[in-house]
Amino acid sequence: MTVRFVRPVSHSAYAARRIGLAALVLFLLAALAHRFGPLTGPDFVALLFLSAAIAAAAVPLALIGLARLWQVGASGGVAAAKALIYAALPLGTVATGAFLYYTQPALHDISTDLSDPPDWVNEPRADQQWMPRSATVTPADRRAQFAAYPGLTGRRYEGALDRVYEGVKNAALSARITITRNEGLELVEPDISERPAPGDDQAVVPDVAPIPLQRPEPLLADPELTAGDLLLQGETRTLVLGLRFDVVIRLREDAETTSVDIRVASRYGPHDLGLGAVIAEDFLDRLDVELLGISGG
Repeated sequence: MTVRFVRPVSHSAYAARRIGLAALVLFLLAALAHRFGPLTGPDFVALLFLSAAIAAAAVPLALIGLARLWQVGASGGVAAAKALIYAALPLGTVATGAFLYYTQPALHDISTDLSDPPDWVNEPRADQQWMPRSATVTPADRRAQFAAYPGLTGRRYEGALDRVYEGVKNAALSARITITRNEGLELVEPDISERPAPGDDQAVVPDVAPIPLQRPEPLLADPELTAGDLLLQGETRTLVLGLRFDVVIRLREDAETTSVDIRVASRYGPHDLGLGAVIAEDFLDRLDVELLGISGG
C-alpha cells in the first residue's frame, strides 16, 4: 500500500502576502498622488501611516508562515518572503521618518541669517489640517537651529549684484527651486531709458552733453528696509516623495560685495525632518560652484 504524504499549507503565509501587497499598493498610490497629483502633505502622511499599519499586520503572519515551513515543511515559504518584501517599503519609510523626527531638531523654518532672516515676498499659507504648528519662529527656535547646524551660514561674494544674481538663478535652477515671486528686481535690470529703440542701428549722439549732477539720496518708504535687497521667493520638492518646501533667497549689495542668504520652510507640519538644512546647503554649494573665484569672507 502506497503512503502518500500530504504537505501542510500555511494559511498565515498566504494571508500575509495579500495583506503586504495591499499595504504596498496603498503606499505607492499615495506616493504617486502626492508627488504628481493633488494629494496634500497631511493627507499623504495619514495614508503613509495607514499603509505602514497594514504592513505591520502582515509581518507576524509572514513570520508564522516561515516558522511553519521550518517546523513541519508547510508550503507558503515563498508567499511569506514576498509578504516581508512588500511590507518593507512602507515600514522602512515610516521608520526613516521616525528616526529623523527624533534625531533632528523640531524646526519647520530655517535661515542662514539668524538675527535678520530674509522676509517672504508673500507669506506662504497652507491648510495644516491635523498637523498644526506655530505661526511664528521664536528666538528659541533660532538657537536650536544654531546648535544643530552651526555651519549653516550665508555667503558673501566680491562681485556686483547683477553678477551674483545670475549665479543665484543658475544655482536655483540646478537645485530644482522654482522662483515664483520676486522683489527688487529693478536693481539688476538696466534702465529702460538707456536701451536703444527698436530699429535703431546707431546710437544718437546729442549736440549738447548733459551736465552731470550729484546723485540724489534714495527715498525709502519704510526706513527698516535696506536699499539694495533683492528677494527671490520660490518652492521646491524632495526628489522621491515630493515633500513641499517654500524658499526665499535674499541678495544684499554692500560696498563692493554681495551677500546671499536663504530661508527654507516646510509647507506642512511642525517638523522638517532636517530636510530644510539639506536644501539650503545644497543650494549654497551649487552657488559656490557657479561663483567660483569671486567668493569673499
